[in-house]
Amino acid sequence: AEQLLDKEPVLRRSIKVRNPYVDPMNYIQVALLQKLQGEDDEEQRKKLTAAVLGSVNGIAAGLQNTG
Repeated sequence: AEQLLDKEPVLRRSIKVRNPYVDPMNYIQVALLQKLQGEDDEEQRKKLTAAVLGSVNGIAAGLQNTG
């Protein structure tokens, strides 16, 4: 059976190389979002929001054109 990206070996390899770096950032982002959701202190919410936005940028940079 044909597999996804069988006809795109360069893209498949690129994703395979990037995933070990991007996957931990996904878990960090989830943890940050959970903390943000439960935070009442406005100053702490601002810091967590900045961290979430940084994680979005980091994941986007890691995915480049594969995401």
